[in-house]
Amino acid sequence: MASPLTQNSQAYGMLSERTRRRMTDRLRQHGIADERVLTAMHEVPRHLFVDQALATRAYDDVSLPIGHGQTISQPLTVARMTELLIQGRPPGKILEIGTGCGYQTAVLLKAGAEVYSVERLGTILDQARRNLRAAKLVHARLVHGDGNTGLAEAAPFDGIIVTAAARAVPTALVDQLADGGRMVLPLGEGEQHLWLLEKTAQGLQKTRLDPVKFVPLLNGRS
Repeated sequence: MASPLTQNSQAYGMLSERTRRRMTDRLRQHGIADERVLTAMHEVPRHLFVDQALATRAYDDVSLPIGHGQTISQPLTVARMTELLIQGRPPGKILEIGTGCGYQTAVLLKAGAEVYSVERLGTILDQARRNLRAAKLVHARLVHGDGNTGLAEAAPFDGIIVTAAARAVPTALVDQLADGGRMVLPLGEGEQHLWLLEKTAQGLQKTRLDPVKFVPLLNGRS
């Protein structure tokens, strides 16, 4: 007889297959069109990246708590940011600022990116490592550090994605962006918007996009 844990895992597996399809259908309805992104969103088992008590809500289009005041972003936000970063080009080498539970990392990996990810909270980073191992996605380089300073030793990056809201664009991240590279990040305090930054020969082009709500990007590590 299967153990309760095995039965629960099997139940979540069956549920997630059905709900993953509904999730990707919703993403299409909201304008996500890059098939690499849609495939990655479908294939990454999001329920492995949330607390077991919240697993049945894993594929709803909501953000969920992951502990230590952090959240896993809603699927539409993850898909939107990923699509903005890689649309019309190979994913290349991506720097993620704010590993969190590892879900965005997993989606980037599934979409074909070479991923470097920096997380300031050591306990959250350990959680991300466990989640990514459970999902059999172990090829990202995860670093415990201050996201505001980026990862100069691995620069330049074809894309940078920031999963916490900064007051202003961190200069170090702009410096680490390759020529022709893109950065997607939320900016603002009370009122936040998603921004797309593109590094061109004419300078840094900035485009303000959707209103969003993210936890703040903090300095240091702990």
